Formats: sequence, structure tokens, C-alpha cells
Amino acid sequence: MSLLTKQAEALLENETDLIANLANISALINMNMDRINWVGFYLFKDEHLILGPFQGKPACVHLYPGKGVCAAALEANKTMNVADVHAFPGHVACDAASMSELVVPMYLNGVPFGVLDIDSPDLDRFTTDDEKAMEAIVNALLTHLENTNAI
Repeated sequence: MSLLTKQAEALLENETDLIANLANISALINMNMDRINWVGFYLFKDEHLILGPFQGKPACVHLYPGKGVCAAALEANKTMNVADVHAFPGHVACDAASMSELVVPMYLNGVPFGVLDIDSPDLDRFTTDDEKAMEAIVNALLTHLENTNAI
């Protein structure tokens, strides 16, 4: 288990407020990952994704099915590491400075819950190690939510 995952688990420990947990996790990632310009959560509500806690410039509030990397990752239930977002069909450009994107889908008890979304101003910024690290953090968060009913 990575130090970052351990830090995320420490932040989650004994805290049941969803917004506080998502805010702290996004701040933790923002502090520890270089060359990113946005990190945060979108939560699945009313059949689409709605902006949750984040670090970065103001962002798109509503992301709809079939449009963008976040929706694609959630629909496929698969982490998406996009080297060049401008080459991604249907990309939603919330910040024109973003060039690459890493999105980890979140399902809770088999139901869509949201995504962890990270943008970078650099092309091909994210590695497979980054994917694994962010998936581990999302798994820690989901396990915490399942175990504490903190939703």
C-alpha cells in the first residue's frame, strides 16, 4: 500500500461526512501529484454526473451520459487514461488548458456513485502507476463508505 493511500485512509478514519471526505481526498491528491491543474469528484445524481468537491478552477457542473471522459469511464466502469483529451470523441472542455485526463469510476454496491477526475495541462501526463494509485485511493474511499454507511 502506498503512502498516499495510507494518508487517504487516515483522513477517512472516523469521519462519516461525505463532502468532508471528498474534499480532503481531492486536497490530498492535489498536494501530492505534480503537473495537474484540476482534481475532484463528480457524483452520480438524477442520471448524470454533478460536480462535487474539487481543487482547481471552476468546473462544468453537469456532465451527461455519452459526453466526455467522465461519462465514458462511469458507463464502462473502467479507469480511463486519456493522453490527449482533444482527440477523445465528445470531450467536454471545462478548461481549455487541460490536455490529458485520468478518470476512475466509482460504484457503490453495484450502483454508479461517481468518478474521481484528474486533469493535466501536459499531454500524456498519467502513467499506469498513477492509475493504480488513484484506483487504490478510490477503493479505500468506497470501502470506508460501505463500512460506515457514510453517504
